[in-house]
Amino acid sequence: MSKTSTRIAKVGTVVIPVADVDRALAFYVDELGLEKRVDVPFGGSYRWVEVAPEGAQTTVALCPPPDGAECGNRETGIALHTTDIEAVHADLLQRGVDVDAEISRMGDPVPPMFWLRDPEGNSLFVVEVPEV
Repeated sequence: MSKTSTRIAKVGTVVIPVADVDRALAFYVDELGLEKRVDVPFGGSYRWVEVAPEGAQTTVALCPPPDGAECGNRETGIALHTTDIEAVHADLLQRGVDVDAEISRMGDPVPPMFWLRDPEGNSLFVVEVPEV
């Protein structure tokens, strides 16, 4: 079997459908500390909003779902990296963010991690990595 090359260069944006863009934006910026990169109108009454950690290439878009589609209570599969999981967990707990009560420590090769939920119940997880 031969190896084929791909023309995909990077993951640019992941999307989390949200019912309340303003509430989601406040959470991701004020509670998680991401920066707002884009906030523009599109498609009539919709907004396209993107947030990301400072310096990150990949962004998270917070936008309404397509007509007829539901949003909220989704497992996004989005992993946020940190070099100090203890500090991030403690900070988010203090802020009242819906986070797991404890950091999961399964042992090598699985890094320490915990899950959090945004105001609409969408889950993300924070993973400790040696370098960000």
